[in-house]
Amino acid sequence: MIIKSSLPAARSLRPPPLRAGAVRIASIDVEWTKNYKIKNGQRPFCYSVTWLDLDAGRTPDLADVPFEWASVYVEEPGEMDELVRSAAATVTAAAETSTIITGHQFCSDLSVLEANAPADAVPHLQAARAKWKDRRDADPDESHYVDTRFDSGHILTGKSRRLVDVCNELGLDVTQPELLKVTMPAWHRRWVEEGQEEGRERVSVLNLRHSLSTAYVAAHAAGLGRWADEGLNVNRLIAEGAKGAWGWLENPIFTNLVEDTCPSESAALSPSKAHRQQAKRRTSTR
Repeated sequence: MIIKSSLPAARSLRPPPLRAGAVRIASIDVEWTKNYKIKNGQRPFCYSVTWLDLDAGRTPDLADVPFEWASVYVEEPGEMDELVRSAAATVTAAAETSTIITGHQFCSDLSVLEANAPADAVPHLQAARAKWKDRRDADPDESHYVDTRFDSGHILTGKSRRLVDVCNELGLDVTQPELLKVTMPAWHRRWVEEGQEEGRERVSVLNLRHSLSTAYVAAHAAGLGRWADEGLNVNRLIAEGAKGAWGWLENPIFTNLVEDTCPSESAALSPSKAHRQQAKRRTSTR
């Protein structure tokens, strides 16, 4: 597997040390391919986790709060079991070390992981799904789940709960240049079939943007963080927080987005976060 992280290589997938008095948010996002011709045709191939530590009783500007992150991508399709094991371990570690575990429509991520999980990873994912289902009865001062698709309505006025629309309403710029001309499934195929690194890098950055922006929405929904009225450019924060991780971050198509706040209303949406269509398609992502 290809692992990128802001943490030292020896502990790249472990949660960072938690400082005293901090409230930790762990945000996880999974990407997968989908084949509608077969049952359970979803196949996870990439995930990321973002760790955000905030001070209880304060609402800092999140532009000034550092974050840690890790990203995992299969080097070849045969590594799916290994990726699912890694994701299951990450979810378990998040529950053990974080106050808030979040994702956008995280139930779908957990379901797809469990459907493809080797036997030793299944109990961890089943436990996570059970905690997700019981999240609204959980003690908010203890470790608990927050799903930003379903649990952020109190800070929203619009009807759409697509991640890009939620972020846009709240002033988070999540413009996605990765999808301007080519879909995410197509970029992934270029990596799997042709070894084209740019495809993998684009999807990795897209996935990290999902987990980071979800962490910010969860922080705002919990009253733990804020940003300036003019908005927060998530691409700029990724460029700074993941500098050197992927060549795509140095591509002019991407760097043009980090100078000023960019409108994201018309940004293409990753199919993994798009509204589900009723009509069946041959291949897509969730």
